[in-house]
Amino acid sequence: MDSETQPMQISPDQQLALSQGRCDTPFALLGPRPLAEGQWLTVYHPDLARLSVIADGGAVELPRVAGDLFAGPIPEGPYRLRAQAGSGAEWEFSDPYAFGPVLGEMDLHLLAEGTHRHLWRALGAHVMTHQGVRGTHFAVWAPNARRVSVVGQFNRWDGRRHPMRRVGQGVWEIFMPGVVEGVQYKYEILDAQGGVLQKADPVGFGSQHPPEKASVVRDITGFGWKDAAWMASRAGAQDRRAPISIYEVHPGSWRRRMDDGGRPLSYQEMARELVAYVKDMGFTHLELMPVSEFPFDGSWGYQPVGLYAPTIRFGPPHEFRDLVDAAHRAGLGVLLDWVPGHFPTDAHGLARFDGTALYEHEDPREGFHQDWNTLIYNYGRVEVQNFLIANAVYWLQEYHIDGLRVDAVASMLYRDYSRKAGEWVPNKDGGRENYEAIAFLKQMNVTAYGEAPGIMTMAEESTSFPKVSAPVDAGGLGFGFKWNMGWMNDTLRYMSRDPVHRGYHHDLISFGLTYAYSENFILPISHDEVVHGKGSLLHKMPGDEWQQFANLRAYYGFMWGHPGKKLLFMGCEFAQPEEWNHNGELNWLAASQPLHQGVQALVRDLNGLYVGLPALHARDAEPEGFQWIATDAAQSTFAWIRRGDAGDAPVVVVCNFTPVPRPDFRIGVPLAGHWREALNTDALVYGGSGMGNLGGVQADGPGQDGQPASMAVTLPPLSVVIFVAGAGAGEGAGRGDAKDGDPDGAEAVDPDDLAKD
Repeated sequence: MDSETQPMQISPDQQLALSQGRCDTPFALLGPRPLAEGQWLTVYHPDLARLSVIADGGAVELPRVAGDLFAGPIPEGPYRLRAQAGSGAEWEFSDPYAFGPVLGEMDLHLLAEGTHRHLWRALGAHVMTHQGVRGTHFAVWAPNARRVSVVGQFNRWDGRRHPMRRVGQGVWEIFMPGVVEGVQYKYEILDAQGGVLQKADPVGFGSQHPPEKASVVRDITGFGWKDAAWMASRAGAQDRRAPISIYEVHPGSWRRRMDDGGRPLSYQEMARELVAYVKDMGFTHLELMPVSEFPFDGSWGYQPVGLYAPTIRFGPPHEFRDLVDAAHRAGLGVLLDWVPGHFPTDAHGLARFDGTALYEHEDPREGFHQDWNTLIYNYGRVEVQNFLIANAVYWLQEYHIDGLRVDAVASMLYRDYSRKAGEWVPNKDGGRENYEAIAFLKQMNVTAYGEAPGIMTMAEESTSFPKVSAPVDAGGLGFGFKWNMGWMNDTLRYMSRDPVHRGYHHDLISFGLTYAYSENFILPISHDEVVHGKGSLLHKMPGDEWQQFANLRAYYGFMWGHPGKKLLFMGCEFAQPEEWNHNGELNWLAASQPLHQGVQALVRDLNGLYVGLPALHARDAEPEGFQWIATDAAQSTFAWIRRGDAGDAPVVVVCNFTPVPRPDFRIGVPLAGHWREALNTDALVYGGSGMGNLGGVQADGPGQDGQPASMAVTLPPLSVVIFVAGAGAGEGAGRGDAKDGDPDGAEAVDPDDLAKD
């Protein structure tokens, strides 16, 4: 008789391996096997009194052959199983070992090669119909495991019950009929040393609420996007010549529902409230601190465990899509903080995933972050690169994310980052550069821009590493933008000094222009500046309360007038007086007070001005867009010109960083005629003194400062005044201008009107 038509004989050793959870070839032993007539079925199922087979319209008991092993002949064709426990309870289920593989040869080839750009479509947990039955396909990469089982609510977390099939080079898979959306699961792994591990799914789409650690089956198909107009046009909104003003948000602490136990807003509540607020404030983009699932609230998401799972803290995946969709329909881009630099050591995560240093380095000199007590990805392993690059594409494609801000890039670029001599391993040439991480970042950017046209990537990079935002084919890392950390540090140091000392530190303001065009820069005032004892942005400013507010308003005016895209952390837009607390919400009570409302109104108007005037954004990364007029260290004053393309009205920005008013302050300007005072940070409406220029000034003086004309302006104390050329004398003044003797000023600037100037 042909071996394919004989009853399956299982040896005592094989029976023991099944009962001890050591079997690594379950599909060779279990499930149906053809006979000359009908088929032979073998089932391993612990803790049953009886097991019956429902087939061909009837039910027959399957004999127990040894221990928890049942086997015998059954009719040909599909079947189901009926189990009976010792208590008498009965249930029916389909046999997972009756189903063939789901992964095809191409998936396995790309996974082995490390080039599967849509890796999440192969690995993870996928609700599907397979061989006519509804269930979930599970697949995981664990090449050094001796056995991998999927465990969960459906099998009492017993790894003996559903060992998986090994396919390809280190991939394990199984189709579990009847397992549907919302089911909790993990992978139980028998490692090479005989240890048993339970791990969350590295490519899982959902997780339990922390501190619980299981993955959750989530069906991420079938969302009805309504953002086609935004997706078709976003490339123009994210170009380096576009106005980009970013509101950075920690989703868990922007607002809380104090009438519901102080819980954070859900994704759907954010879709209504946060989106409306960001739109009203005139920002062009919303940036979310990491939303990939993370175990510890105090990490703010920067120590993720589930890179493919939007955190369940605020709702399931489709509700996160609701937030993105709402932002897009409001004309806002959505950016995510993304953390490919390290991961936590939590036992249910990636650390020694299959009992070996699979995702990380074995040597702690390469694989352990001393600053954060986290593990560093092994970028030299193609499968790890694939895992991370596919994750970037996943967020961009599955969630329509418009850009990724890559965290802690400096720590990735250098092998000696935050390490002493002897604590790091040089590269193959004896240097400190991390060649593998550099190659990874280049490939990530090439792939992301190729797979999701119109997106943008940003590097949080604090060193002078060259060409971070240059294209890869020009020798760069390929990022669209780089955070200008040097500008942020220098200018905040300057602003924190008493005005009487600022003249001795004049270069802290001007130095940024010496390298402003070496990268496509974003000027970031991020969460890092208002935590860990650094205090609030407001209280970094010197002087009494009025002076602190005036200094902060002047700083914002300077920032929005300076070349570079803008980023502001939540709460800073209304001068929150306290340091940020991730366990609470922003101080919205303070936001209702007049001085705070004034700062909020200023930021709103600065955004309107920035978006409406091409001179303030179109040439942010081009030296032709900026020209110094004059700087005076003794008076702590600065003046410069911003230019757009031909036909765009030039803009002049004048800063006075002392509390001394300066009437009749004469500066050179590129055009004679009327210059409208488009914004004045000292306007009464912003909480200032109300000193201004009566709506504008006439440039009717002789050439000065290398310019063909000049004008005498009034500089209020601790202020920035922005002038726009070409507005007729009869046109309305900008918000906060002293117009017709009224120090309260006029209504807000209309960006559409500004664009016509």
